[in-house]
Amino acid sequence: MALNLCPSRLQLLPVSPEKTLVGNLRKSLPSLTPSQNLTGRRNPQLRRFGNGGRAPIGRAVKEEQTQIDGAVETGAVEIDLPSSKLVLVVGGTGGVGQLIVASLLRRNIKSHLLLRDPAKAKSLFGDLDENISKIWKGDTRYPHDLDPAIFEGVTHAICCTGTTAFPSRRWHGENTPEKVDWEGVRNLVSALPKTLKRFVLVSSVGVTKCDELPWSLMNLFGVLKFKKMAEDIVHKSGIPFTIIRAGRLTDGPYTSYDLNTLLQATAGKRRAVVIGQGDKLVGEASRLVVAEACIQTLDIDFTRGKIYEINSVEGEGPGNDPEKWKELFKAAES
Repeated sequence: MALNLCPSRLQLLPVSPEKTLVGNLRKSLPSLTPSQNLTGRRNPQLRRFGNGGRAPIGRAVKEEQTQIDGAVETGAVEIDLPSSKLVLVVGGTGGVGQLIVASLLRRNIKSHLLLRDPAKAKSLFGDLDENISKIWKGDTRYPHDLDPAIFEGVTHAICCTGTTAFPSRRWHGENTPEKVDWEGVRNLVSALPKTLKRFVLVSSVGVTKCDELPWSLMNLFGVLKFKKMAEDIVHKSGIPFTIIRAGRLTDGPYTSYDLNTLLQATAGKRRAVVIGQGDKLVGEASRLVVAEACIQTLDIDFTRGKIYEINSVEGEGPGNDPEKWKELFKAAES
């Protein structure tokens, strides 16, 4: 997770699966049950219990279904297509990470989830089909936890780990910015396969301004310093990377809520996206927007080796339209 300093009202980012626009599906398709995707087929990530019933759908997956339903209403829905990617998500049960995982599941993109607490993933995503998403127990703070088997076949990786900027209960057990944001990322980078096509790191705005107000206050316990050190090790690693520096995170985190209910009740208007470079942006970033940005950069070649800042503002956003995201990233470089 990137740096979060205050909660805010939830905003819904319209999201739809990849490729093949089919227009208004509501007119031509029956209502989808929670166990179906937009093609009417049963979702592969939902497994049957021995008694013939179904595993309960996790909260993050229900959120993605809510976003699909909203997209169907507007007529801007696309059908899932198979993907050759295998994406490693590190921090997949955090505020940004769970949205990334749910979106990958909805897109039928295979993933490996590196988690400290696999049981938490089940509460969020339900029983996952290991052919689609495989969970590995591990902790980036400790190199011996990074079993080489975790990385077998991985083509892309997204890291969205993090902790609080100021001392809190979350710091217990060596869960400090130094251990998580610096040492954890360093250990992960050392373990990533050299064949990786892209590594996306979620960082924070302000990392280059630790001695300036208000950033110096945020950095009292070193969170921005350690995030910048992590960025530097990624930059020097030789691995193809993109770094997303998020503004102050809003929308969630959802770890204590029913996502389906929460999204329906508090969908906001701040869906437009502002992307910049040079650590000049100051503002907020929706976790929904940050998650989508991470997934989009995996396929945008010119974002390789680049660092971007991202904010959310009032207005219509790019949703998950690849061309609109390309325009936003390209405009940031001009």
